[in-house]
Amino acid sequence: MKNIFRKNLVSKFMKKKRKKNKKDKKPKKLKIKKSIVKELKKKGKPELVEKKTGNFSDEEKIEIKKVKKQPTEKRQYNIKDYVVYPKHGVGKILSVEKAKIGQIDIQFYKILIEKEKLTLTVPINQQSNLRPIATINQINKCVSILKTKPKIKRTMWSRRAQEYDQKINSGKIYDLAEVVKDLNKNSDIIADQSYSERQLFEKAYERLKSEFEAVLKIKPEDVQRKMDKALGRNQNLADV
Repeated sequence: MKNIFRKNLVSKFMKKKRKKNKKDKKPKKLKIKKSIVKELKKKGKPELVEKKTGNFSDEEKIEIKKVKKQPTEKRQYNIKDYVVYPKHGVGKILSVEKAKIGQIDIQFYKILIEKEKLTLTVPINQQSNLRPIATINQINKCVSILKTKPKIKRTMWSRRAQEYDQKINSGKIYDLAEVVKDLNKNSDIIADQSYSERQLFEKAYERLKSEFEAVLKIKPEDVQRKMDKALGRNQNLADV
C-alpha cells in the first residue's frame, strides 16, 4: 500500500511540474526577412516590423509572388547572321522570336540548316552552343591543313570512327579539316573506301564545304574545286 501511495504522489508532482514548465515557456520569436521589412517600411507600417510575436492579420499579410522568367543573356547574333550548330553544321538565323512555355517567357533564335532542310529553335540563354562562322584567315589555315599528309593510325577502325565522329560533331572547323584530310583517298572510286569510311568522309566534307561557301561567298562548284585541289583529288579524277 505504501508503494502505491508513493507512486501516486510522484505522478501528481510530475504533472504539476510539467504544467509549470508549459506556462514558463516564452513564445517563439518570428524571424522577419529583410525583404519583408523593406516592403513594410515602404507601405508605411513600421509598427509591424517591431512585432516579434504573434501572427499577422489578413490585412497585414504581404503577398509575395515568385516571378518565373528565363535567365537573361545578351543576344550575340542578329537576323541573317550565319552560325554553326555543332551537330548540324552551318545555319542562317531567320528570326528572333518569343514564346511562353509553362508560364515562362522564352526568347529564341530560329535557324535554318539549308543542307539538311531543317529549322532549329535555340533559346538565347543557350546560345553558347552556337559559334560564329570562320574568318578568312581560318579558311586559309583549313586549306593548308588539307594540303598536308594524312595521319596513319594503326588503331582499330571502330575506335578511329568514334574519334572522327566526335571531331565532326564538335563543330570546330580545324577538326573538320583534319577528318577530311585523314579520310581522303585522293579518288572518287568507291572501292577504295569502306562504306562507313565514305559516310564519315562525305559528312565532314559537306560540313566544311558549306562553311567555305558561307565565308567565301562563291559558287558551290568553285568551293569544291578549291577543296579538291588542296586534297590533290583533281589529278586522279582527270585520269579516271
